[in-house]
Amino acid sequence: MSTARSAVYGKVTRWQVRWVDGSGHERSKSFDRKPDAQAYLNGLTADIQRGEYVDPSKSAATFGAVAEQWFETKSHRKPKTLAGYRSLLDTIILPKWKNVPLKAIDYQSFSTWIGSLSVDGSQRDTALSASRIRQTHQLVGAVLKYAQRSGLVTKNVASQLERKYDLPTEHGREQHALTREQLLGFVSHMRLYATLTLILGCVGIRTGEAFALRRSGVKDCKLIVSESATNVTGQGTVTTRTKTNKTREVAVPGWAWDRLVAELPADPKALVFPHRTGTTLTNHQYRYEFDKAVTAMRAETEAQRARETAETGKAVTPEFPTITPHDLRHTCASLLISTGANIKVVQRQLGHATAAMTLDQYGHLYDADLTHAADVLSDALEATAVSLRHSADTKKVRTG
Repeated sequence: MSTARSAVYGKVTRWQVRWVDGSGHERSKSFDRKPDAQAYLNGLTADIQRGEYVDPSKSAATFGAVAEQWFETKSHRKPKTLAGYRSLLDTIILPKWKNVPLKAIDYQSFSTWIGSLSVDGSQRDTALSASRIRQTHQLVGAVLKYAQRSGLVTKNVASQLERKYDLPTEHGREQHALTREQLLGFVSHMRLYATLTLILGCVGIRTGEAFALRRSGVKDCKLIVSESATNVTGQGTVTTRTKTNKTREVAVPGWAWDRLVAELPADPKALVFPHRTGTTLTNHQYRYEFDKAVTAMRAETEAQRARETAETGKAVTPEFPTITPHDLRHTCASLLISTGANIKVVQRQLGHATAAMTLDQYGHLYDADLTHAADVLSDALEATAVSLRHSADTKKVRTG
């Protein structure tokens, strides 16, 4: 690299910096003043030495343009996932960064913006949830990673933020698991979708998997789960592969199986749990009946507890929690673990990708099993010790 007089020296006062980039192309930039040219050359040299050189013509690309290129590479993802990406881009990210050149996005500006989302990040200028902020950070990071690999930027400023310290902590909703008595009581309030609710609570498949289940997938006390139905903004109900993209078989308890078989349609292609109109049931439609049943069950439980308090001074019936359909999966996991099912059985039944994921979610339910196992081992050791002492005493008597 060198600082040289321009070809038009003498005609126009100008200085030119020339260099060859990593692809072997000669580049140049002209200046009216030599100090400006020298400063640019010094900065260029420093960038190259640090490995941070980017072609100036590429670094001028805007975040919005690159984000759209990145989005096009995700066409293989599920419709609901794409709709989620689109929502984050259109409502949160692009309003701020669409026309900003990639080279202008630095750590300070990005981290300040991420922090502001906890105050007025939504379209209504209200705070975004911790989950939404973390999703936003992840998506911006994915776009900048794409830009980095494409040679458009040298740094991914999103990766410089530490999720543990620089992003808000998600406080997950409290999980609720029903007892067997609570599950059956709740099912009795579900009317149209009683059998569906029973299957969700004792089999543990996801609601979308149940909505997409067809008659041909029900056989030999098992459900063959291969698809999931979900509502996608602008597209309506869309049926895709399961969350893990795998087909799995799950067992149905005999008592629930008898009830399910009694209501199965004859057509192998027919939906097992359709809406009353015959169409694919949506989460909104199911939730309407579900929430009414929760209200009825809570009222019934509170009345029972009031009677118990009046009669004995103490309520023994447990309170009925305010549950969501997803809590039926927690109920299934809890009931399985209470029967002694090992973690691999629970993983397969729920359709988790790994046993580690199942342990992260439900490992605390195994605490009682650990205590029970320790008690059993203790009893076994004590019995063995007694047996050994008895054997030793018998031997002494014989010797004497």
